[in-house]
Amino acid sequence: MVVAKTPIFEELKPPEKDFIEERLSLDLPLHVTASLVSDGVFWKRCCKQRWKLCDVSHYSHSWKRMFFERHLENIIELFIPGVTEPQAVLNVVPFCQHYVKRLDISQLLLPIKEPQEEEDVFKLNLEPENEVSESKMDHFDFSILLDKLTNLEELSLVYRVKQCGMNFEWKMFEMTDQDCELLAKALKSCETLKVLRLRFSQVEDKKCRVLVKSLLDHPSLRELDFSYNLIGDRGARAIGKLLSRSHLEILNLSDNKISSHGAQAIAHALSKNATLLSLNLHFNHLTDEGGEAVGGALMNNETLRHLNLAGTGVTWHTAVSLSKVLQRNNTLKSIVLSCNKLGDVGGKALEEAVSENIGLTKCDLGLTEVDEQSISFINEGVCRNQDSELRNEK
Repeated sequence: MVVAKTPIFEELKPPEKDFIEERLSLDLPLHVTASLVSDGVFWKRCCKQRWKLCDVSHYSHSWKRMFFERHLENIIELFIPGVTEPQAVLNVVPFCQHYVKRLDISQLLLPIKEPQEEEDVFKLNLEPENEVSESKMDHFDFSILLDKLTNLEELSLVYRVKQCGMNFEWKMFEMTDQDCELLAKALKSCETLKVLRLRFSQVEDKKCRVLVKSLLDHPSLRELDFSYNLIGDRGARAIGKLLSRSHLEILNLSDNKISSHGAQAIAHALSKNATLLSLNLHFNHLTDEGGEAVGGALMNNETLRHLNLAGTGVTWHTAVSLSKVLQRNNTLKSIVLSCNKLGDVGGKALEEAVSENIGLTKCDLGLTEVDEQSISFINEGVCRNQDSELRNEK
C-alpha cells in the first residue's frame, strides 16, 4: 500500500491527524488500522459505532485499548464450541495483544445440542446420568489464548449463559472439570496476571484445588476473587497454602460454604502472612470457632487492613477476640461484622477497644443486636480516627 511506503501520518500535527481520522472508513480491515492508526479519533468512532455505553475512563482513557478489549470479549462471549473455529479468536491476537490489559467475560456459551431421534432419547434416558460425557458441555478453551496476551493483567470470568430462555439447564451455570483443567493450565502460563475473578460458576473444593495449584508461586497475582461459589473447607485449606506461597493482597471468598475448619486454615496462614491487605469471608458459616481463629491470627499480623466477617454466624465471643486485636493493632482500617448476633457484650468490648485504637476508620455493626449507645461511642471513635487520618494526609 502507498500508506505503508510513505508513513508520514505520525509527522502530522494533531489537528491534521484528527481531520484524517474523522474521515477514515470504519470498514478498513483491522490488520491495517491496528498498526497504522494510533490512539485517537478513529478508535473513538469505532467504539461509538459498536457500543452505546463507552466510558473510556475505565480503559486508562485509551479508545484503542477499549476497542480491542471489548472486541476480544465479544468474540469469546459469542464463541460456540464445535461451531466457532478457534482460529477466529487467534486471528485477532496479533492486532490486539499489546492493548489488552483486562478481559471481563460475562458469559461462556456451551456447544449446541444436536437434535436426537426419539429412539436415541429413549436410550439416553435409560443410561445413568454420570455416564453422559461431560466433555460435550465444555466451554471456550482459555489455554489457547492467555499465554499470547502478553500484557493481560486482569481476568474476570463467569461460566453462565445470560439469555437461556426456555432452554435452561443447570450446566449452563457452571464450569466443567475439563474447563477447570484448561483454565488452570492457562493461568499458569499467564505470568503477567495480577487480578483473577471467577464468580457465580459453581466452583467447589475439587475445582478450587486444581486452580489454586496452578497459582502457587505465581509471580504477579495480587487479587483473587472466588466469591459466590461452592468452596468448602478443603478448598479453603488450599487457599491457605496459596497465602503462604504467593504475594496476594486482596482475597475475596464471600458467599461460599467455608466453615470453622476452613477459616482456621486461612487464619493459620494469615498469622504468618505479610502481604494480604484485605480478607472478605462474609456469608460463610464460620461460627465463633472460625471467627476467633481469625482474631487470634491478627494478634500476629501487622499487614491486614480490611476484614469482612458479615453474616458468618459469629457472636460476642468473636467480638471480644477482635477487641483484643484492636487494643494492640492499629493497622486494621475497617471491620465489617454486620448481620451477626454480637449483642451488648460484644458491643461493649468493641466500644472499649475502639476508644483506645487510633487506626480504625470503619466499623460496620448493622443488624448485630448491639445497643445504640455502644454504636454511637464506636462511631465517635471511628470518626475521630478518620479526621486524624485526613490531617495526616494533608
